[in-house]
Amino acid sequence: MTNFSLERLVPAHIQRFEPYYPSKPDPELMRAYGVEHLHRLNNNENALGPAPGPAAVVAGFPSDLAPVYPNGDCHYLRAALARKFGKHPDQFLVGNGSCEVISSVIKAFCEEGDNIVTADRTFAVYEWVAEFSGYEARLIPLRGYGFDSEAMLAAMDERTKILFVCNPNNPTGTYWDRATMEDFLERVAGRAVVVVDEAYFEYVDRPDFPDGMDLLERHPNVVVFRTFSKMYALAALRVGYLCGSAEVVDMVRRAHIVYSVNALAQAAAAAALEDDAGHIAATRRMVAEARALLEACFDDLGFEYVSGEGNYIMVRTPMPDTLLYRRLMKHGVMVRTMTGFRFPGWIRVSLVQLPAMRAFCEAFRSVFDGK
Repeated sequence: MTNFSLERLVPAHIQRFEPYYPSKPDPELMRAYGVEHLHRLNNNENALGPAPGPAAVVAGFPSDLAPVYPNGDCHYLRAALARKFGKHPDQFLVGNGSCEVISSVIKAFCEEGDNIVTADRTFAVYEWVAEFSGYEARLIPLRGYGFDSEAMLAAMDERTKILFVCNPNNPTGTYWDRATMEDFLERVAGRAVVVVDEAYFEYVDRPDFPDGMDLLERHPNVVVFRTFSKMYALAALRVGYLCGSAEVVDMVRRAHIVYSVNALAQAAAAAALEDDAGHIAATRRMVAEARALLEACFDDLGFEYVSGEGNYIMVRTPMPDTLLYRRLMKHGVMVRTMTGFRFPGWIRVSLVQLPAMRAFCEAFRSVFDGK
């Protein structure tokens, strides 16, 4: 007879935490909804796919490297990032997607009794990692669909270690301009680490948009997050990275797991950085065309929407988002429900090629026409 008890062994903050369940694989979803094709408009993937350089790396990966461990600290990829952005390789840390570098930063700076500050309706992993690590996540309501800098500053105290700013914000696409960001950083005054998450940086073409790589040169408490999952279309390979001062990155490295980024991912990501202007320009054109089409569709229906930066758009409908998801799935169209982002009744739609956008609009209209 054993005395095994989960309640006794599992910390209270873990017991309170609600697990996240990803969606089932596409073939299972297609079988469940009786469709033969699925337009994936739920995860902000770049439907153009990777540029020729990284695509060739993926196609030609030699099988004799499969049994060999990858370089543990992404030596060549960090060197490529340093060349690309004019930094030192020691200023970069690469992880298995952005989620891992979020975890590493929180582990490096937070201890019992500390807190982080971020928005209440943004990329949820900042909040999740803090909460399941036993730290308080102070969530500030959005103002005008954007981060509220004044409220974030007011929420700080002596135990605030990190402020997370998603710029542009996922899912609203709003952003802080250069003046707002500089004012915020001056007023933080080095009292905490400021993470500027620029996962959608390459999608923005605005003259007033601040470049985190420039910010960290003047503000040593700034850490910039970027990813190869979005613009560079390498989501399946899971490569995210951070950049900061060498001193800050050295501390984060102490809490970071080595060997977490596989060899194929490292090589493909390095190739993606080479001559990427054409790929970025083509993707921006695709997104602009898709945005115009969906905005016209939503205007015609009279539905409220939020269309900012990034490769996504949010729309509010008179139908519960989970019900709308199921009805669109019967047309082979997959979107992101937004109740989990604390936007009940909204959906987020990824902006991809026009044929898929037209298929979405046709299915969307048919749902509200009662067909």
